[in-house]
Amino acid sequence: MRFRDYIKDHALIITVYAASLIVIEIFLKAFGTNVQAMGVVAAVFILMAFVVHIYDLRRRKRFYDVLETSVKELDKKYLLPEVLDEAHFLDGKILSDTLQDCGKSMTENVTSEKRKMQSFREYIELWVHEIKLPVSALNLMCHNNKEIDPKMKVQLKRIDDYIDNVLYYARSENAEKDYIIKETPLNRAFSAAAGKNREELQLLNATIKASNLDVSVMTDGKWLEFIIGQLLDNTIKYRDEEKALEIRVSTKKENGKTELIYEDNGTGILKEDLPRIFEKSFTGSNGRETQKSTGMGLYIVKNLCDRLGHTIRAESEKGKYTRFTITFADNDYYCR
Repeated sequence: MRFRDYIKDHALIITVYAASLIVIEIFLKAFGTNVQAMGVVAAVFILMAFVVHIYDLRRRKRFYDVLETSVKELDKKYLLPEVLDEAHFLDGKILSDTLQDCGKSMTENVTSEKRKMQSFREYIELWVHEIKLPVSALNLMCHNNKEIDPKMKVQLKRIDDYIDNVLYYARSENAEKDYIIKETPLNRAFSAAAGKNREELQLLNATIKASNLDVSVMTDGKWLEFIIGQLLDNTIKYRDEEKALEIRVSTKKENGKTELIYEDNGTGILKEDLPRIFEKSFTGSNGRETQKSTGMGLYIVKNLCDRLGHTIRAESEKGKYTRFTITFADNDYYCR
C-alpha cells in the first residue's frame, strides 16, 4: 500500500476534516476568539488528524503489504490465510475471517472430491480385475484351439491391452504407492513387452533389431514394461502400410546416464504436432487420419516417466521415423 493510494482512498474523510476545521474557525471568529487561540486550535486539530491517519496507515500498510507479497510469492494460494498476521482494524479482520471461511470451505470441497475420486478409482480397479477373468478365459481358449484365426487372437489381445490401459491410468496418479525401484535389466523388460505383442508383430512380419540391451537401470520393472508396451502399441498403430515394419532398440551411456533409444520406421509425426504429443487427449494429425488414437497412451507414459524420475523425449520426421529416448539416472537415489 502506497501513501498516495491511502490519501486517495481517504480523500472524502480528509475533505470533511478540512471543512470541519473551517467551520470551527468561523465559529471561533464569530465568538471573538483571538487569532492566536484560533491558530492553536487549528494546529492541534491538524496534528491530531495527522497522527491518527499515520497510525492507521502504518497498521494497514503492514497488513496489506504482507497480503500482496504472499499472493505473488505463494505457489499454493489457498495457504494465504495461514500466513497473514492478525489484522488490528475492522475491515482487515473481516477480510481475514472471510479468507479463513473460504479456505475452510475449499478444503472441505476438495476432501469430498478426493473421496469421490478414490471411490471411483477403487471401482475401476475392481471392474478391471473382474473383466480380466473372462478375457483370460478367452485367451486360454484361443491358445488351446489351434484352429482359431490368429487375427482374432490379436483383437482379443488389444482388448486386454485397453483394459490394462484403464488400470494403469487409474493408478498412474498414485504410482509411487505401487512401484519398487531396483536394478532392472533392460533386455528383460523389452523382451516381456515384445512377447505380449508377439502374435501381432509376427502377422505384420515386423523386424526387431536390439543392441546393447544387456544393461540394468534403476526403475520399476512392471511400469517400464508398460511404457515399452505403449511404444510398441504406437508403432503397430501408426505403421506405414507401404513398407516392412522395422523396430530398432538400443542403449548408450551419456553424461553418467543410460539412454534407452526406441525407433521405428512408421508414418512419423508432423513437426507441429511433436511438442504436444505428451499432452492429455492430444491425437494430432495421425490420430485424426486413422481414428485409432485416444491421446492417452503417451500422456500416461510421460506421467509415469516423471514419477519414476526418468525423462522421455521424442524426435520424428514425417514419413521416415519416430524415435523415443528414455533417460535413466545412473545412481542409487531410489534405493536409499
